[in-house]
Amino acid sequence: MSKEISSRFCGIVGADNVWIDEPMKKHTTFRIGGPADYYICPHTPEEIREVISVCREEQIPWFIIGNGSNLLVSDSGYRGAVIQIYKNFNAVECRDNIIHAQAGALLSQIAVQALRCSLAGFEFASGIPGTLGGAVTMNAGAYGGEMKDVIKSATVLTEDGQILTLPVEELKLGYRTSIIKSESYTVLEAEIELETGDQTQIRNHMEELSEKRRSKQPLEYPSAGSTFKRPEGYFAGKLIMDAGLRGFQVGGAQVSEKHCGFVINTGNATAADVIGLIHEVQKKVEEQFGVKLEPEVRFLGEF
Repeated sequence: MSKEISSRFCGIVGADNVWIDEPMKKHTTFRIGGPADYYICPHTPEEIREVISVCREEQIPWFIIGNGSNLLVSDSGYRGAVIQIYKNFNAVECRDNIIHAQAGALLSQIAVQALRCSLAGFEFASGIPGTLGGAVTMNAGAYGGEMKDVIKSATVLTEDGQILTLPVEELKLGYRTSIIKSESYTVLEAEIELETGDQTQIRNHMEELSEKRRSKQPLEYPSAGSTFKRPEGYFAGKLIMDAGLRGFQVGGAQVSEKHCGFVINTGNATAADVIGLIHEVQKKVEEQFGVKLEPEVRFLGEF
């Protein structure tokens, strides 16, 4: 780490938006993770581009996060710059049946705006604990809906610093993937196209899905959401349950007794505990059913 580099970051986003040796457990929903060398919170697309440019010039690895909802950070942290597109970059605006939102907007925040504007079609995302940027990148989905169903276009920053607006058909949104992921683009904002609906019905649908989520998911514990991708023809949670792994624990990490598709932090889990648990689950499920479970959670740092 360098004071000179830190000063460059401060000159771009302001000194109160740059942290050195920032514990990542403060910034992930797993509440796990060692320190990042630099933790930076830009306000504008220009600041994001400038911060990444400095990283390139100084040969500093960088990683973009939203609210850290689908992320496991190594216990040793991250030797590079974590760029948080969330708290300073989350404006949401409704125009007719289109919602314009910056990448840091929470999906729950967008869903509330859609409700206020009597726009239907985004209810499925109202309980997904993530930001728009991550949701578009991974084509997030729940309860029969996916981002590809509602996205009209997304504005992205390319690796060479270009800003492009891509219509939905060019985003190549598939199961937990997109061109944004494959080309290492950074989402800046997106347009969400919805249909006019009845506000009471929209609210009731959101409340119904919220109750389903509360009753079936271990929301009372820190986690990174669903731990594994859905294997074709199966459900990860059922495979894990049928393998006799409900409540299986490594250190402070546990397969949730409420929903076996979730690995939870019971209070003092380390990243090593979580990785150890994931590997054990993968091994036992493959031994019993011949299915290789692929993690949905992203990993940052050395494991």
